[in-house]
Amino acid sequence: MNEHSVPKAAPEDGIAHIERRFWSMREASRAEPPPTAGERKAWLRALRSAIGQNVREFSEAIAGDFGWRSHDETRMAEVLPSLTLIRDALVNLNRWMRPEARATQIQFWPARNRVYWQPKGVVLIIAPWNYPLQLTVGALAAALAAGNRVIVKPSETTPATAAALKRILEGALGPDRVAVATGGPDAAAALCALPFDHILFTGSTAVGKRVMQAAAQNLTPVTLELGGKSPAIMHGDCDHAVGADRIARGKLLNAGQTCIAPDYALVQKSRAGEFVQLFQEAVARFYPRIIDNADYTSIVNQRHYDRLVDLAADARSKGARLVTVDPARELPAGEIGVRNVRKIAPVVATDVTDGMAMMREEIFGPILPVVTYETLDEAIAYVNARPRPLALYYFDGDRTRAEAVLQRTVSGGVSVNDTLLHFAQEGLPFGGIGPSGMGAYHGRDGFRTFSHGKGVFLQSRWTLTGLVAPPYGPRFRRVIGFATWRSGG
Repeated sequence: MNEHSVPKAAPEDGIAHIERRFWSMREASRAEPPPTAGERKAWLRALRSAIGQNVREFSEAIAGDFGWRSHDETRMAEVLPSLTLIRDALVNLNRWMRPEARATQIQFWPARNRVYWQPKGVVLIIAPWNYPLQLTVGALAAALAAGNRVIVKPSETTPATAAALKRILEGALGPDRVAVATGGPDAAAALCALPFDHILFTGSTAVGKRVMQAAAQNLTPVTLELGGKSPAIMHGDCDHAVGADRIARGKLLNAGQTCIAPDYALVQKSRAGEFVQLFQEAVARFYPRIIDNADYTSIVNQRHYDRLVDLAADARSKGARLVTVDPARELPAGEIGVRNVRKIAPVVATDVTDGMAMMREEIFGPILPVVTYETLDEAIAYVNARPRPLALYYFDGDRTRAEAVLQRTVSGGVSVNDTLLHFAQEGLPFGGIGPSGMGAYHGRDGFRTFSHGKGVFLQSRWTLTGLVAPPYGPRFRRVIGFATWRSGG
């Protein structure tokens, strides 16, 4: 197919429509000049207004899609981070867009080097279901700041939120700037097959591999925000009450359905029992009731609910000890949740082994395995023997030991003496490494992810390069000899 031709209609009208929208966007992105800072700021302000004016609609849509999620939690974990990222882009956009001076080698003086940041063109953002607003808007703000046109593909797992995103985003920004494609895996696969200028995917590692394979056919660059088993390491000397409190908060936000939630805790063997007790006490303070509690989120659908129940049953059958945190005694004996409302109580699993499914798979729910260790070296070795995680958490009052852990482990990001909060820092890149992802965004890093950094050499009227033009003679050899000597040759 000629790259400028419009494809024939696909079997599904929705897919055909969004494909036509893509080709229209692509043609416009090649024909029109790069948008000015003023235009980009206008889009960001429109995006900010669209979010701010529709908080209730988004909150209700998300609560409906999950079965239940607190409106307060949605405001805290989705609306506020979205608005903060937009504000950061508005404040810093002029500086981000400014051509960046780079050093020029002495033999080329007085020429100059610059890096120009240009829009890539048309960007695809494939968003997940667990934070369907924030993980759409955060990436969208970066793509718009970089001057791109964007197609957003929300998750089919949260259809009410996807419908709200389509109506509100296209209404605020126009479908020629931001188009929202609803539909299931077929729609996502059809989009990934198109020659986008960049794809950002947030979701599972398995699907991320398929996205990357499809993108490779067009040599489309990708940013993959995946997941994995993010550890929380408690040093034996740290304040375990504080650590248990902060791990509980991070683990139970959105009922554990968070890609950077602490997946398991590494606790010194002599203090493991104390940690389990402190974790239970922290949960009871945050959620005196679990099932009948408007602050506690439901599992998003029946498949994920059953998956979590199966993880717990598998661990129990293989010798794990499960402690269900049920302060108000709402659950039937032997159960960890209530199926009809899809709420699962926090569960602490001890005596876990690598043969258990919960120790091989990302949990993505309110189940916390506790792994014991004797020495910090042993804990570090345990983490390093496994796929590199999206996040790592370390609790310790000793800065020297904390620095050693930072140097000796590799992860997408880290919070020291807390959980999740590195994600909320606009000045830090957010991204994974290896099986937990590739590339990063947020703040300036997001702007650069969706921009092409074009290296430009600006020659001066007066230049020494004429000294190295043929015919080669003694003067040429002196100049090249000096340049070689200066370069260490």
